[in-house]
Amino acid sequence: MENQKKSKKFLFILIPVIIAVVVAVVLFFISRDKNDAYRIIKVYELEGDVIVTRDGIGEMEAYPNMVLESGDYISVGTGSMTLKLDDDKYVYVEENTSFSLVATGSSSNSKTTIELEEGAITNEIQNPLSKDSSYEINTPNSNMAVRGTIFRVHTYVLDGVRYTKVSVFEGKVASRLIYEDGTMSEETVLIENGKEVIIYNDSKTTDYLEGPRDIDYYDLPDQVILLLIDMVEAGTDIGMTVDELEVYLDKAEDDDIEEVTTEENEAVTYQVTFMYNGAVFGTQAVAEGECAMKPILMPAASGSWDFDFDTPINEDTTIEWR
Repeated sequence: MENQKKSKKFLFILIPVIIAVVVAVVLFFISRDKNDAYRIIKVYELEGDVIVTRDGIGEMEAYPNMVLESGDYISVGTGSMTLKLDDDKYVYVEENTSFSLVATGSSSNSKTTIELEEGAITNEIQNPLSKDSSYEINTPNSNMAVRGTIFRVHTYVLDGVRYTKVSVFEGKVASRLIYEDGTMSEETVLIENGKEVIIYNDSKTTDYLEGPRDIDYYDLPDQVILLLIDMVEAGTDIGMTVDELEVYLDKAEDDDIEEVTTEENEAVTYQVTFMYNGAVFGTQAVAEGECAMKPILMPAASGSWDFDFDTPINEDTTIEWR
């Protein structure tokens, strides 16, 4: 009888312990699954002509709430599209834009790479990335890596020269050059909020046409200005108010802006050639009366460019490394 009482008492103590352990294990796996949730990439908004090309399937017309896969190639024609990644990352795609998307890992260690071939995208990363996550954009001549920010990348070809403009509206973006042979520069240029850079390559060299400068909001499409206004109204701080942003809308109806644009289009440009040991190190296209920008990269560990970079350019100019 005494042994039976002891057994019942033991079971009375053991059963709650077993239940507690089971609950803890279940909660652990639920928590792990929640933190390491599978990445969801989908078409959040869509307007116009958008084609998704997928290996093994081919071309498909995109549609709202379409779930995308890592490796998909997206081409936006006359229209626009918004992608949503992991519930806190948005990619706003402008017309005439083509890119591929690689998204691996889980929500806690996500790896996102966008290969932007042509066109423009604005990226909004609402939450800082974890230490094990990354978000990068590659264009034919540059690489942009971020931690958490809002920025636009526009890559295009003009007169045979490839340009990439990176405009940072909030946060910071680390930029590196990508050369013709596919190698990447070791030097990183940090672009802070309110600044932008222009990168170019003309088959001879890849360099920064202009270093970090104030963003030229007049050069942004109305679509991007309206997007920024929506963000500010939602509480995002980009250092500008809604009233300040609205000034840049309907630019074509502003006579003063039209005059400035016309003058810029008619401006004469000259070529500045940088020479090192008898070979062309790089070139820049500089508007008449403007100053050339000293290349960020140096051709040698010692020496300097034999030129005063405060001198306005009024003719084709050759600058030697001494």
